[in-house]
Amino acid sequence: MTLDIPSQPDALVRALSRDGQVAVRAIVGTALVREAARRHATKPTASAALGRTLLAAILLGAEGDEDETVQIQLSGSGALRSATAIADAAGRVRGFVGLPSLHLPPRDDGKLDVGRALGDGTLTVVRFHPSWKEPYSGIVPLVSGEIAEDVASYLRNSEQKPCAVALGIHVDGSGEVDAAGGFLVQALPDASEATLGALEANVLRLPTPSDLVRAGLGAGDIVLRLLEGLGAGELHATTPRFHCSCDRDRVLRAVTLLGRDEIREIAAKGEEVEVRCAFCAERYALPADEVGSLVLDA
Repeated sequence: MTLDIPSQPDALVRALSRDGQVAVRAIVGTALVREAARRHATKPTASAALGRTLLAAILLGAEGDEDETVQIQLSGSGALRSATAIADAAGRVRGFVGLPSLHLPPRDDGKLDVGRALGDGTLTVVRFHPSWKEPYSGIVPLVSGEIAEDVASYLRNSEQKPCAVALGIHVDGSGEVDAAGGFLVQALPDASEATLGALEANVLRLPTPSDLVRAGLGAGDIVLRLLEGLGAGELHATTPRFHCSCDRDRVLRAVTLLGRDEIREIAAKGEEVEVRCAFCAERYALPADEVGSLVLDA
């Protein structure tokens, strides 16, 4: 029997509680995670790790100024090795994992075992804006490797922001991502004990984000569930999407970094050079004569 799962459009929704003591961000990102998984040809466990990292980067990037970006990199001792994503304040995101073909047996609760895939390691977050003299970066040990807990640990310990973070990716029987969602809830300074108690109860009451998406809830619905009893201020929505900034000119500039001698050697062989972008898996075919023409600029 095939389940008829309602499809919700990708959306990132932000809101404050009515009293201004709580900030909430929720995302539905099924289409963008599916696109990333398709591009990188990921197996289910790798798809879950990649999807959670992409959604986490969007949730962190959503509080940034225009042109600000945030990079998340998880590095671990497990077979997956790493997961990386870069997002901007507009919700554009790109990323990759170390071993796209990885798939592990599920955990006892039936969930994809992202924690074992990553193993022990670190989470590094780098925030950057062109106007800054240098980027801001923080690094924390992985708490569980399940990503949401690790991001919450980073926010608490490196940015002094007490937050609850949840991320969920569901992969169907054919290996395709059919639900992806998440949320980040932050208690702002001077939040009352009553507000904190109501917020904690709302978070604990909710099913996983992927279950919410599979049940047909949109990002705005999730925000309202999280702020139940507290009241929600104005909802601000944007459309997140998988987007990579690579293009042919960027690839050519990257090839010049090989140096004159190596470029000449490539051109002399007369062979086409294929370059693959790590972030989006797009492939660029460069004819030998085009590579050779770079020598003057190398």
